[in-house]
Amino acid sequence: MTPFLAELIGTASMILLGGGVVANVVLKDTKGNNGGWIVITTAWAMAVFVGVTIAGPYSGAHLNWAVTVANLALGKLDLITSLSYMAAQLLGAMVGAFIVWVVYKDHFSRTDDAGTKQAVFCTAPAIRNLPINLISEIVGTFVLIFTILHFTDASLGGTDESTPIGLGSIGAIPVAFLVWVIGLSLGGTTGYAINPARDLGPRIMHAALPIRNKASFDAAYAWVPIVGPIIGALIATTMYVAIY
Repeated sequence: MTPFLAELIGTASMILLGGGVVANVVLKDTKGNNGGWIVITTAWAMAVFVGVTIAGPYSGAHLNWAVTVANLALGKLDLITSLSYMAAQLLGAMVGAFIVWVVYKDHFSRTDDAGTKQAVFCTAPAIRNLPINLISEIVGTFVLIFTILHFTDASLGGTDESTPIGLGSIGAIPVAFLVWVIGLSLGGTTGYAINPARDLGPRIMHAALPIRNKASFDAAYAWVPIVGPIIGALIATTMYVAIY
């Protein structure tokens, strides 16, 4: 297992289960139809748990461009390694989204609303207000990265410095709770992408797959869950360095 493969498989597993719960809740005639926000946020947290468990020992389990950018900014990763992690995360997200589509293909066919089908793959704002939507993604990702840095700092948390820095350095259970509370508290505005790869990879798959009556790629919004998390990660790392 290489770090690249670990990031790919870990991210694919996370998206398979995270996208899978959205499909189960929103698509027509599923067993979990109308399960609600608590079901979605809980399963997404557990999806992160699974991804971290798989990738943690080999790559540190970044699973997220924002985590990788934070580590690059802190000098814990070089540019080439960072880009390889980000490529693996994007590919993994695409693979996971594709498998969700295969598993729920019959239910996609029975669902008429284009926005509902797109929601299985990527995020969208509850109220479209791009500046506020951007702030929502920045704040959610700030909480994610700022907390991760506190857990992974050897001087603060007793982490062995040889341990790969990433979500896996926190431990799978604590990071699941972190993602869960972000979703419950801050996810109602944009669907809390807080991860560019998690949004962009499945969004690309949605555009590529032969889905009847589907929504557009929505380039006018698609940059928000990419730029917002990166800004949030950089603010978190800058503040962390300034404080400590």
